[in-house]
Amino acid sequence: MQEALQYLQLLQEKTPVLVALFDASDRLRYANAAFRAAMFIAEGEDITWEEMVRRNYHAGRGTIINTSDIDEWIIVHRSRRGKQRHKVFEVDFHDGRWLLVTQTVSTDGWMLAHAIDVTAFRPDERAMRLDRDRALYASYTDDLTGVANRRFVAARVADMLAPDGLGGAFCLIDLDHFKGINDRFGHQAGDLILRDFAARMVREVRRSDCFGRVGGEEFVLAMPATSAGAARALVERALDVVRLARPLPERPDFAYSFSAGIAHSRPGDTFADLYARADRALYAAKMAGRSRIHLEQDMPTPPSATPG
Repeated sequence: MQEALQYLQLLQEKTPVLVALFDASDRLRYANAAFRAAMFIAEGEDITWEEMVRRNYHAGRGTIINTSDIDEWIIVHRSRRGKQRHKVFEVDFHDGRWLLVTQTVSTDGWMLAHAIDVTAFRPDERAMRLDRDRALYASYTDDLTGVANRRFVAARVADMLAPDGLGGAFCLIDLDHFKGINDRFGHQAGDLILRDFAARMVREVRRSDCFGRVGGEEFVLAMPATSAGAARALVERALDVVRLARPLPERPDFAYSFSAGIAHSRPGDTFADLYARADRALYAAKMAGRSRIHLEQDMPTPPSATPG
């Protein structure tokens, strides 16, 4: 077995196929020679996916990233990166190469990525395939915040609830007093706060989690293989981060918060079941004074309108 592992390591260094392994925090833990050369990484370098992307973007090398705002691009891609167990897509490089990338993600968030050069394969179809991939990506993205939309989150929750899924926790989040914020500062400020909140949450959640906006000031966070208590601890840390945010430069004293309700999956649950129970817990958090997290509990069905 040891001999086989040695040959595997040797051949991985010699293969033209790009091979990389990222841990659950998206830090590069292994990269073969082909990957290091393509992404301009030194052997043994300690670097995260985000650091690698930023560095190559500003140097105009590696994968082509068509954006004028790399911060926004990273938020958009982090909210979707590694949320599917298996994903195949194509990317083009500044050096003219076209690569087919496969990503495989473990249940604890580690990701194996490998890519092969397909530059010579039907170049006339590349633009069509790229347009298809971009359209698919856009269909799963919230236009305002760049995070996943309801459709994408619902699909990941369905994976979590499938007979062979991991189960887990589901959190419904609502920004506190958001209508009053819009009325007082205007919708442009409200949009800025929504984007600020989304960006902060994307940085706080784990790769195995799925965070997205489902409408207005309402967001959801699916946490596979996570107990209700662990989910509460994660969301409480995020709430502490959000409370410290000062997203309006012209109003440095302005702060905001959110309330959240958490439900844990049960056999036979659907997205609608989890959403309804989390919504009841969210209502309890609002009634208890906002800026807090409640777990699901037995309670009378609340009125249809939830406070803002």
